[in-house]
Amino acid sequence: MRYPRNVAFRYPSAGDQKLVQIVDAALAETTRKSGHWLACRPGCTQCCIGVFAINQLDAFRLRRGLTKLEKSDPKLAAAIRERARDSVERLSKDFPGNRRTGILNEDADSQRRFENFANDEPCPALDPQTGLCDLYDSRPMTCRVFGPPVRSEEGLGVCELCFQGATDKEITACEMIPDPDDLETRLVQTVENSSGRHGETIIAFCLAS
Repeated sequence: MRYPRNVAFRYPSAGDQKLVQIVDAALAETTRKSGHWLACRPGCTQCCIGVFAINQLDAFRLRRGLTKLEKSDPKLAAAIRERARDSVERLSKDFPGNRRTGILNEDADSQRRFENFANDEPCPALDPQTGLCDLYDSRPMTCRVFGPPVRSEEGLGVCELCFQGATDKEITACEMIPDPDDLETRLVQTVENSSGRHGETIIAFCLAS
Protein backbone atom coordinates (compact mmCIF):
# COMPACT_ATOMS: atom_id res chain seq x y z
CA MET A 1 0.00 0.00 0.00
CA ARG A 2 1.55 3.28 -1.10
CA TYR A 3 -0.26 5.71 1.18
CA PRO A 4 -2.23 4.31 4.14
CA ARG A 5 -5.84 5.44 4.22
CA ASN A 6 -6.41 4.96 7.93
CA VAL A 7 -3.45 6.53 9.67
CA ALA A 8 -4.52 7.43 13.21
CA PHE A 9 -3.20 10.82 14.24
CA ARG A 10 -4.37 14.18 15.48
CA TYR A 11 -5.33 16.38 12.55
CA PRO A 12 -5.12 20.10 13.49
CA SER A 13 -8.53 20.83 12.00
CA ALA A 14 -9.06 24.25 13.62
CA GLY A 15 -5.54 25.35 12.80
CA ASP A 16 -5.82 24.25 9.18
CA GLN A 17 -9.15 26.02 8.80
CA LYS A 18 -7.52 29.17 10.15
CA LEU A 19 -4.61 28.79 7.72
CA VAL A 20 -6.97 28.38 4.77
CA GLN A 21 -8.92 31.46 5.84
CA ILE A 22 -5.72 33.53 6.14
CA VAL A 23 -4.42 32.45 2.75
CA ASP A 24 -7.77 32.85 0.99
CA ALA A 25 -8.17 36.34 2.49
CA ALA A 26 -4.69 37.28 1.26
CA LEU A 27 -5.60 35.97 -2.19
CA ALA A 28 -8.81 37.98 -2.26
CA GLU A 29 -6.93 41.17 -1.39
CA THR A 30 -4.24 40.51 -3.99
CA THR A 31 -6.91 39.73 -6.60
CA ARG A 32 -8.54 43.07 -5.83
CA LYS A 33 -5.25 44.94 -6.23
CA SER A 34 -4.20 43.00 -9.34
CA GLY A 35 -7.33 43.64 -11.37
CA HIS A 36 -6.89 42.77 -15.04
CA TRP A 37 -3.24 41.74 -14.49
CA LEU A 38 -4.43 38.49 -12.91
CA ALA A 39 -5.37 36.08 -15.70
CA CYS A 40 -6.57 33.23 -13.45
CA ARG A 41 -10.06 32.08 -14.45
CA PRO A 42 -12.14 28.88 -14.10
CA GLY A 43 -10.95 26.47 -16.75
CA CYS A 44 -7.40 27.83 -16.91
CA THR A 45 -5.22 24.79 -16.19
CA GLN A 46 -1.73 26.27 -16.44
CA CYS A 47 -0.99 25.46 -12.80
CA CYS A 48 -2.65 22.02 -12.97
CA ILE A 49 -0.11 20.50 -15.37
CA GLY A 50 3.19 19.31 -13.96
CA VAL A 51 4.03 17.54 -10.71
CA PHE A 52 4.96 19.53 -7.60
CA ALA A 53 5.71 18.63 -4.00
CA ILE A 54 3.11 18.90 -1.25
CA ASN A 55 3.61 18.61 2.50
CA GLN A 56 1.86 16.22 4.86
CA LEU A 57 -0.74 18.82 5.88
CA ASP A 58 -1.68 19.32 2.22
CA ALA A 59 -1.80 15.55 1.75
CA PHE A 60 -4.13 14.96 4.65
CA ARG A 61 -6.39 17.86 3.62
CA LEU A 62 -6.68 16.36 0.14
CA ARG A 63 -7.43 12.89 1.43
CA ARG A 64 -9.98 14.29 3.87
CA GLY A 65 -11.64 16.11 0.97
CA LEU A 66 -11.74 12.94 -1.12
CA THR A 67 -13.25 10.99 1.77
CA LYS A 68 -16.03 13.60 2.06
CA LEU A 69 -16.61 13.45 -1.68
CA GLU A 70 -16.95 9.66 -1.53
CA LYS A 71 -20.03 10.19 0.65
CA SER A 72 -21.66 12.90 -1.47
CA ASP A 73 -20.56 11.84 -4.97
CA PRO A 74 -18.97 8.37 -4.95
CA LYS A 75 -18.81 8.20 -8.74
CA LEU A 76 -16.76 11.39 -8.98
CA ALA A 77 -14.53 10.31 -6.09
CA ALA A 78 -13.87 7.00 -7.83
CA ALA A 79 -12.92 8.82 -11.03
CA ILE A 80 -10.41 10.97 -9.14
CA ARG A 81 -8.88 7.94 -7.47
CA GLU A 82 -8.65 6.13 -10.80
CA ARG A 83 -6.88 9.10 -12.40
CA ALA A 84 -4.48 9.14 -9.44
CA ARG A 85 -3.74 5.43 -9.80
CA ASP A 86 -3.12 5.84 -13.52
CA SER A 87 -0.78 8.72 -12.77
CA VAL A 88 1.16 6.71 -10.19
CA GLU A 89 1.50 3.91 -12.72
CA ARG A 90 3.01 6.30 -15.25
CA LEU A 91 5.28 8.06 -12.77
CA SER A 92 6.57 5.25 -10.56
CA LYS A 93 9.45 4.16 -12.78
CA ASP A 94 11.31 7.48 -12.57
CA PHE A 95 9.90 8.72 -9.25
CA PRO A 96 12.75 10.29 -7.21
CA GLY A 97 11.55 8.89 -3.93
CA ASN A 98 10.04 5.88 -2.20
CA ARG A 99 7.61 4.25 -4.64
CA ARG A 100 5.80 2.42 -1.84
CA THR A 101 5.10 5.42 0.40
CA GLY A 102 5.22 8.18 -2.20
CA ILE A 103 7.63 10.21 -0.06
CA LEU A 104 10.17 12.21 -2.05
CA ASN A 105 13.87 11.74 -1.37
CA GLU A 106 15.64 14.80 0.03
CA ASP A 107 19.18 14.29 -1.28
CA ALA A 108 20.58 16.77 -3.79
CA ASP A 109 20.53 14.36 -6.73
CA SER A 110 16.86 13.46 -6.17
CA GLN A 111 15.95 17.13 -5.88
CA ARG A 112 17.65 17.86 -9.20
CA ARG A 113 15.79 14.96 -10.81
CA PHE A 114 12.50 16.24 -9.43
CA GLU A 115 12.98 19.64 -11.10
CA ASN A 116 12.50 17.98 -14.50
CA PHE A 117 10.14 15.23 -13.36
CA ALA A 118 6.71 14.78 -14.96
CA ASN A 119 6.32 18.38 -16.10
CA ASP A 120 3.55 17.37 -18.51
CA GLU A 121 1.57 15.22 -16.05
CA PRO A 122 -1.94 16.52 -15.28
CA CYS A 123 -3.10 16.67 -11.67
CA PRO A 124 -5.44 13.77 -10.79
CA ALA A 125 -7.87 16.25 -9.23
CA LEU A 126 -8.22 18.09 -12.55
CA ASP A 127 -11.41 17.26 -14.44
CA PRO A 128 -10.18 16.77 -18.02
CA GLN A 129 -13.57 17.71 -19.45
CA THR A 130 -14.32 20.93 -17.56
CA GLY A 131 -10.81 22.09 -16.67
CA LEU A 132 -11.94 22.53 -13.07
CA CYS A 133 -10.51 21.12 -9.85
CA ASP A 134 -12.69 18.37 -8.38
CA LEU A 135 -11.13 18.92 -4.92
CA TYR A 136 -10.98 22.70 -5.04
CA ASP A 137 -11.91 23.34 -1.41
CA SER A 138 -9.22 20.90 -0.25
CA ARG A 139 -6.47 21.97 -2.64
CA PRO A 140 -2.85 22.36 -1.44
CA MET A 141 -1.38 25.71 -0.46
CA THR A 142 0.71 25.83 -3.64
CA CYS A 143 -2.52 25.85 -5.65
CA ARG A 144 -4.00 28.59 -3.48
CA VAL A 145 -1.12 31.00 -4.02
CA PHE A 146 -0.21 30.25 -7.64
CA GLY A 147 -0.81 33.15 -10.01
CA PRO A 148 -0.28 36.34 -7.98
CA PRO A 149 3.21 37.63 -7.14
CA VAL A 150 4.56 35.56 -4.24
CA ARG A 151 8.06 35.94 -2.80
CA SER A 152 10.40 32.97 -2.46
CA GLU A 153 14.14 32.38 -2.18
CA GLU A 154 14.39 33.03 -5.93
CA GLY A 155 12.64 36.41 -5.66
CA LEU A 156 9.13 37.52 -6.56
CA GLY A 157 7.52 34.80 -8.68
CA VAL A 158 4.36 35.12 -10.76
CA CYS A 159 2.47 32.90 -13.22
CA GLU A 160 3.72 33.46 -16.77
CA LEU A 161 0.15 34.09 -17.93
CA CYS A 162 -0.38 36.89 -15.41
CA PHE A 163 0.95 40.46 -15.30
CA GLN A 164 1.93 40.42 -18.97
CA GLY A 165 3.25 43.88 -19.82
CA ALA A 166 3.32 44.97 -16.17
CA THR A 167 6.35 46.77 -14.77
CA ASP A 168 8.33 45.46 -11.81
CA LYS A 169 6.82 48.23 -9.72
CA GLU A 170 3.27 47.23 -10.69
CA ILE A 171 4.00 43.59 -9.90
CA THR A 172 5.56 44.39 -6.53
CA ALA A 173 2.57 46.55 -5.59
CA CYS A 174 0.36 43.45 -5.88
CA GLU A 175 2.61 41.11 -3.87
CA MET A 176 0.72 38.45 -1.94
CA ILE A 177 1.89 37.58 1.57
CA PRO A 178 -0.10 34.39 2.14
CA ASP A 179 1.03 33.30 5.63
CA PRO A 180 2.83 36.15 7.42
CA ASP A 181 3.15 34.31 10.75
CA ASP A 182 4.25 31.01 9.16
CA LEU A 183 1.37 29.09 10.70
CA GLU A 184 1.72 26.39 8.05
CA THR A 185 5.16 25.29 9.27
CA ARG A 186 3.85 24.70 12.79
CA LEU A 187 0.84 22.77 11.50
CA VAL A 188 3.00 20.59 9.25
CA GLN A 189 5.21 19.74 12.22
CA THR A 190 2.14 18.79 14.23
CA VAL A 191 0.88 16.47 11.49
CA GLU A 192 4.29 14.88 10.93
CA ASN A 193 4.98 14.33 14.62
CA SER A 194 1.54 12.89 15.24
CA SER A 195 1.38 10.66 12.16
CA GLY A 196 5.02 9.60 12.07
CA ARG A 197 5.08 10.43 8.34
CA HIS A 198 7.79 12.96 7.47
CA GLY A 199 8.66 14.58 4.19
CA GLU A 200 6.88 15.68 1.04
CA THR A 201 4.92 13.69 -1.52
CA ILE A 202 2.92 14.39 -4.69
CA ILE A 203 -0.82 14.51 -5.25
CA ALA A 204 -0.97 11.30 -7.32
CA PHE A 205 0.49 9.13 -4.54
CA CYS A 206 -1.65 10.92 -1.97
CA LEU A 207 -4.94 10.12 -3.72
CA ALA A 208 -4.18 6.77 -5.32
CA SER A 209 -4.72 4.41 -2.37
